[in-house]
Amino acid sequence: MKKLAILIVVMGFGASAFAQSSPKEKTLFERVSNVEKKIDWFNFYLNMQGSFDASFNYDRNGLSEAAFKMRQFRIEAKGNITPWLSYRWRQRLNRGNNGSGTIDNMPTSIDIAGIGVKLNDQFSFFAGKQCAAYGGIEFDLNPIEIYEYSDMIENMSNFMTGLNIAYQVDDNHQIQFQILDSRNNSFEDTYGKNLEDGRAPLLYTINWNGSLFDGFYKTRWSASIMSEAKDKQMYYYALGNDFTFSKKVNAFVDFMYSDEDIDRKGIMTGIVGLENEHNAFNAKYMSLVAKVNYRFLPKWNVFMKGMYETASIFKATENVEKGKYRTSYGYLAGVEFYPMESNLHFFCTFVGRSYNFTDRAKVLGQNNYNTQRVEVGFIYQLPMF
Repeated sequence: MKKLAILIVVMGFGASAFAQSSPKEKTLFERVSNVEKKIDWFNFYLNMQGSFDASFNYDRNGLSEAAFKMRQFRIEAKGNITPWLSYRWRQRLNRGNNGSGTIDNMPTSIDIAGIGVKLNDQFSFFAGKQCAAYGGIEFDLNPIEIYEYSDMIENMSNFMTGLNIAYQVDDNHQIQFQILDSRNNSFEDTYGKNLEDGRAPLLYTINWNGSLFDGFYKTRWSASIMSEAKDKQMYYYALGNDFTFSKKVNAFVDFMYSDEDIDRKGIMTGIVGLENEHNAFNAKYMSLVAKVNYRFLPKWNVFMKGMYETASIFKATENVEKGKYRTSYGYLAGVEFYPMESNLHFFCTFVGRSYNFTDRAKVLGQNNYNTQRVEVGFIYQLPMF
């Protein structure tokens, strides 16, 4: 317990130095008032991704839905109170706001809510609700920039309350240490009634963010261990690799692996049909995601993205056989138009997903299926003040 207390104190206030940058354009306040904003203690944004979607499921005779959607709509406030004290708050408005029954007494609609402390040029801290310091280039992007997440990220718990410390080794390397609650909801809601909760339901993460070869190659790697229940752990590893080939071409490759004594993501639980028992045991997931951007004109960008993922059981139990159950593929392509010197852009993209089940899953009633959709819309982090 003494070691745990010391660890909590040391890691107490960690902050990520790799946060998303703000758009370099005048705020609405400045445009309306014609007064230049000279303070940095309050910055307010609307984060939006809206589109018209035409979705297709060829197992259901083609077009399944055509509708306008606001996939992402978040408000965000952040600022520097003093040279050493900062804060950040971000909340998703198109999500429920009930905080009752959560372990941290915070609604899941709140992504980030806390304060940052900069001790010196090397050490900085953040305390409060925050994004887990998992590795992966795509994981670190603003959610409004993502057209389709991998199965791995889509089913993860990403925003939890805790403590983080960042150590800037030099201009090119940063190490983060983080300790968070391992869940948002109650133990029963997360894992069911037939398991015993651990004494310290926490998530521990170490993260390395690097820049090598004059910025050509950037890393965002992490290793995490999560206490799920008594004597039940989850081990998660993520290796994010970003490559800048030129001013016009960049790409990233993310590798993610999760080894879960209790199926936290719920994918395997759904496949083997154990919803009534709440969770399968000994689930294993692997994900490989790659994306290439080509800015062929100053205001035009085209991209391609691919995803390969597997879902397996690494140790047999009484009701579930060991082995792989599902392989999923994702394929995206699109074009983006940036009309202004800001992050506003319009897009047209195609998103395809293919889910292939092994024989052991088909015996349980699972069948292969494919989905596709076409989106036309906009993405904008609008600076309000």
